[in-house]
Amino acid sequence: MKGWSGFRLAEHGTSVRTELLAGFTTFLTMAYIVFVNPDILSAAGMDKGAVFVATCLAAALGSLLMGLLANWPIGLAPGMGLNAFFAFSVVGAMGYPWPQALGLVFISGCMFLLLTLTGARRWLVDGIPQSLRSGIAAGIGLFLAFIGLQGAGLVVDSPATLVTLGDLHTAEPLLALGGLVLIGILDALRVRGAILIGILAVTGAGLLLGKVHYAGLIALPPSLSPTFLKLDIAGALTQHGGAMALLHVLLVFLLVEMFDATGTLAGVAQRAGLLGKPEQRVQFDRALLADSTAVLAGSLLGTSSTTAFVESAAGVQAGGRTGLTALTVAALFLLALLFSPLAGMVPAYATAPALIYVAGLMLRELVHLDWSDVTEAMPACLAALGMPFTYSIANGLALGFVSHALLKLGTGRWRGVHVATWVVAALFVLRYAL
Repeated sequence: MKGWSGFRLAEHGTSVRTELLAGFTTFLTMAYIVFVNPDILSAAGMDKGAVFVATCLAAALGSLLMGLLANWPIGLAPGMGLNAFFAFSVVGAMGYPWPQALGLVFISGCMFLLLTLTGARRWLVDGIPQSLRSGIAAGIGLFLAFIGLQGAGLVVDSPATLVTLGDLHTAEPLLALGGLVLIGILDALRVRGAILIGILAVTGAGLLLGKVHYAGLIALPPSLSPTFLKLDIAGALTQHGGAMALLHVLLVFLLVEMFDATGTLAGVAQRAGLLGKPEQRVQFDRALLADSTAVLAGSLLGTSSTTAFVESAAGVQAGGRTGLTALTVAALFLLALLFSPLAGMVPAYATAPALIYVAGLMLRELVHLDWSDVTEAMPACLAALGMPFTYSIANGLALGFVSHALLKLGTGRWRGVHVATWVVAALFVLRYAL
C-alpha cells in the first residue's frame, strides 16, 4: 500500500480530508470504551491502569488491521457485553481467575480465527434464526443496563424484593440520571461523541461536588505489565470447572463474538455501499480475518474480546469509505494513551449512563421479532429476560436456543431448523445435564 493511493480514495468517491474527518467522528462515538472497559474489568480484579492501556492498544491494533487488511472504514475495540460476560460471569459467577479468563479469550480467538479461515463462521451465523439474534442482542443490552443501574446506585439489593430503588437523596444516582438525560439530548440533537461528553460531564460534576479526586489530565501511560501476556491458557484448560465448564464459556464467547462482529461488519459495510459487487466479498472475508485476529491480540495485551463497533456507522455517515478512516481511529486511540489520569478519575456512576444508553440502543432489536409466531418470539424473549435475571449471558443463550429447538420440535416444524441451531442447543443441554 503506497501512500494514499493504496486506499483507492478516488475509486470510492472520497478524499483524504473526508476520511480523516470520518475517522475522528468514529473515534468520538466509540472513545467512551477507554473509560468503560477499565471500569468493568477492574471488577474482575484486573489493574485499571493496565486495562486502560490494553484497551487503547487493542483498539488501535484492531482498527489498524481493519484498515490495512480490508480497507474498510470500521473501528474495533473491546466489545460491550463481552467485557461484562468476562468480568461478571466468567470471573465473578464461575470463579475463574482473570488470567485464566484471558486464556479462554485467547482460545476462543483461535477457534474464531479457524472458523473464519474455513468458512464455518458464515455457516454458523447463517444457521442461527434472526429472532434469536434479536433476542440475544436485546438480552445483552438488558444485562448491561442492570450493571449500569447498579453502578449508578439506582438499583440496590433488598432482602424483601431482591432489588429496589437506591437512595435518590445522594449525589451519585442523581448525577448518573443527569448524565443519562444529557446523553439522550445530545444524541437526539445529532451531537458527535454524545456518550463521551456525558461521561466527562458527570465526572466534572463529581469533581465540583468533591466526589472525585483530581489527578490531572495528561501523563505518560501507566505500565501494561500487570496484564501483558498474563493469560493462563494451561490453567483455563485444566484447573477450573472441568471440560463442560470450559465448553460453556467458549461457546458463549464464540456465539457472541460471531453475532456481534459479523452483524456489525455486514451492517456498516452495507451502509457504506461496500457489499454491492461480487468482488467486494473478498474484502468482507478480509474484514472477518482482521476482526478474528484482533481477538487474539486483545487477549495477549490483557483485555476481553475485541470486536467491530457499530458506532463506525457515524464515520460512514460522515463520508468514510476506506481503511484510511480506520487508520485515523487507530492513531487517535494511540493518542488517548496520554489521558490515563483522566481515565483513572472517572467513577462508576459516570460510566453507568453509557452502559444504560448503549443498552437502550440494543433493545431496538426487538422490533424485528415476529410477535405473531410464538415459536420465534418466545425463545427470543426467554434469551433476553434470562440474561439480566440470572445475571448471566450464558444462561440467557441456553434458554433461547433450547426453547427454540423444543418449540419447533413440538409444533412439527423441526425441519425448518438449521443444523447449527440444533448443535448449539444440544451443547447447552449437555452442559447443564452434566
